[in-house]
Amino acid sequence: MIKFIKNFSKDEDGAVTVDWVVLTAAVVGLGIAGVASVNTGITGLATAIDTEMSGTTAADLGTLGFANE
Repeated sequence: MIKFIKNFSKDEDGAVTVDWVVLTAAVVGLGIAGVASVNTGITGLATAIDTEMSGTTAADLGTLGFANE
């Protein structure tokens, strides 16, 4: 039993997996922080675009000279 515990403590097969899990968690955390930091600006920009475009209509292609050719 003691030999098994010594061998188990020296085994490094799972160490790389743990490193990748930690690295992936850090990248995901940075991504979430980045989205959170620009969220307010994007919301304000979308609101400004909506305000500017309210009450407008799309041009009919016939009025632009592209009628059924």
